[in-house]
Amino acid sequence: MFFETTLTAQRIAESSAAGLWPDQRLQDHLTSAAAATPDKAAIVDRQGRYTYRGLAELVDAVARALLEMGVRPADVVALQLPNWNEFVVLMLAIERIGAVVNPIAPIFRQNELRGMFRLGRPVVVAIPAEFRGFDYRAMLAELWPETPSLRHVIVLGGEPGAGMTAWDDVLALGRSSAVSRQALDLLTPDPNAVAELIFTSGTTGEPKGVLHTHNTLLAASQLMIGPQGLAETDVFHMASTFAHQTGYLFGARMCIHAGGTGVFQEVWDPVEFVRLIERERVTMSNGATPFLADTLRAPNLDQHDISSLRIFGCFGAPIPQPLVEEALRRLPCRVMPGWGMTEIALVTMTRPGDPVEKVVGSDGIALPGTAVRIVDEEGQPPPDGSDGRLFWRGHTAFVGYIQGRVFTQQFFDAQGWFDTGDRAVMHDDGFIRISGRTKDIIIRGGENVPVKEIEDVLMRHPKVRNAAVVAAPDPRLGEVGCACIIPEPGETLTFDDLRAFLAEQQVTRQYWPERLALMDAFPTTPSGKIQKFRLRELVTAQGAAAAAGGGSA
Repeated sequence: MFFETTLTAQRIAESSAAGLWPDQRLQDHLTSAAAATPDKAAIVDRQGRYTYRGLAELVDAVARALLEMGVRPADVVALQLPNWNEFVVLMLAIERIGAVVNPIAPIFRQNELRGMFRLGRPVVVAIPAEFRGFDYRAMLAELWPETPSLRHVIVLGGEPGAGMTAWDDVLALGRSSAVSRQALDLLTPDPNAVAELIFTSGTTGEPKGVLHTHNTLLAASQLMIGPQGLAETDVFHMASTFAHQTGYLFGARMCIHAGGTGVFQEVWDPVEFVRLIERERVTMSNGATPFLADTLRAPNLDQHDISSLRIFGCFGAPIPQPLVEEALRRLPCRVMPGWGMTEIALVTMTRPGDPVEKVVGSDGIALPGTAVRIVDEEGQPPPDGSDGRLFWRGHTAFVGYIQGRVFTQQFFDAQGWFDTGDRAVMHDDGFIRISGRTKDIIIRGGENVPVKEIEDVLMRHPKVRNAAVVAAPDPRLGEVGCACIIPEPGETLTFDDLRAFLAEQQVTRQYWPERLALMDAFPTTPSGKIQKFRLRELVTAQGAAAAAGGGSA
């Protein structure tokens, strides 16, 4: 597949000369670890574990199998898998032959996958047979005829559907392949080749396909490894899906990059997490804010030895100050707030030794090789203490959206600063605090909810005259979606009606609004545009009043 990127020879030369890009691939780190510590556990999940030697051998076998199946450099291979060891195996094998990994969250259904497949044009898709009660084989059987690029569907954890390939058959194909190690090495990709395509929710109905190279991905995880003093002795826990950049960079990849051990949960369970800390001697975990809150509420927290835990990275949603304060009292680790985006990875983070007030009251400071600036609507620094639009520049920037160069360039200014769509306050010492978003996105427990997409679906309901989805505060998830609905004259709509319709439309369940507010009219500007900030104020006030009265909004 051809990718139209914004990567220039000047950026390559400058980033490499400055030592900001390692000019390596993750495979290089796997090879080194397999030689240095072959019997060390590399990755661990509910099913078992692989040593570095075993992982390296399996990656080569699967790489051969993919070649036998016709996968070639720059082809897209989509992985819609839980946090299983096999995700990491496939990811490394795909990169090994210069193909492109497209992580897709298991929560996505037909409605979302159609757009992703149309843009990404995958030649292979790997799925579980079933996961959390859902049959992925039936879904892919429906989507396959609509996806001309798709040649193979690999099924893990159960019997394959008609025309699909079982995981065991992939392994057998790779082990019997005549492709030599030398031939595999000849396919070693350029570090500046596209290695990842990952979709992020936008303000339009179409998902944006973010493109990263081997260099930008490794540079991103190095920004965690270096400042946090991580090493091959660390044990990295991850329960956020590998299809989010947090899970992908700091779960599936960082453990191999550092030569440590990755411990994965396919479904977040704080009770099991506490057990895993003791059993595997976990030293670091990264996740969204609700993970920290759930850990503190785990009923077995005081029943296990969790003294090995040194760092709890908290990204994806603002951390309430009381939660950080409680964690600092009750957990043996330091809590590490940070902020980032799929396009630019982790950008700001607190550091070892930062005073408690910075951990409690900020989202960190720009990491080495990156810079942030805050501007008002005229492009000038806002008055002291005021928030403004947050722009960023640095070496971990993606190399474009799959939609093309022209589409990508609209998100950068003339000096190369990326418009994050977020708002923030910056203090004199460089620490920032995210204050809101200019983008119309709800972040539900670290999961971006594509608002316009949900609104478009709701507008198809025959009883709906107009629909707007806004964020409503939630004590655990940070915020959830509230569907503000103007019904058709004479019609009524219940919350159950809404949920049944979204299920019928095959919308990902985590995207469903969790509150309903029926209205006669929306507040609008003189030109007729909906004033969503006013809707958010109304929804927040309704929720506060309902809570005070013991009801719900």
